[in-house]
Amino acid sequence: MITCSLRYEIDPYKLKEFEHYAALWIPLVNRLGGTHHGYFLPHEGANDIALALFSFPSLAAYEDYRAAMAADAECQAAFAYAEETRCILRYERSFMRPMF
Repeated sequence: MITCSLRYEIDPYKLKEFEHYAALWIPLVNRLGGTHHGYFLPHEGANDIALALFSFPSLAAYEDYRAAMAADAECQAAFAYAEETRCILRYERSFMRPMF
């Protein structure tokens, strides 16, 4: 299993827009073969950092997801929403393997 960890730097004045963006992606990742573990939004501390975690059975399955995502109209609409609202300033993507 591989878990993708996304660290977002968000515009704190556009938290509502980012929450909408996040809500779009949870079912999309699940529909395209992943397991979304949720978004983690600012509460205490930094008000401009959010996290997301989702897993796939393998890195190859993640690559299949990326290809499917690129061709999926709902995924492209979610990307366009973030671009239009500018709620995401930057992001970092890391891959981890969970240990239970």
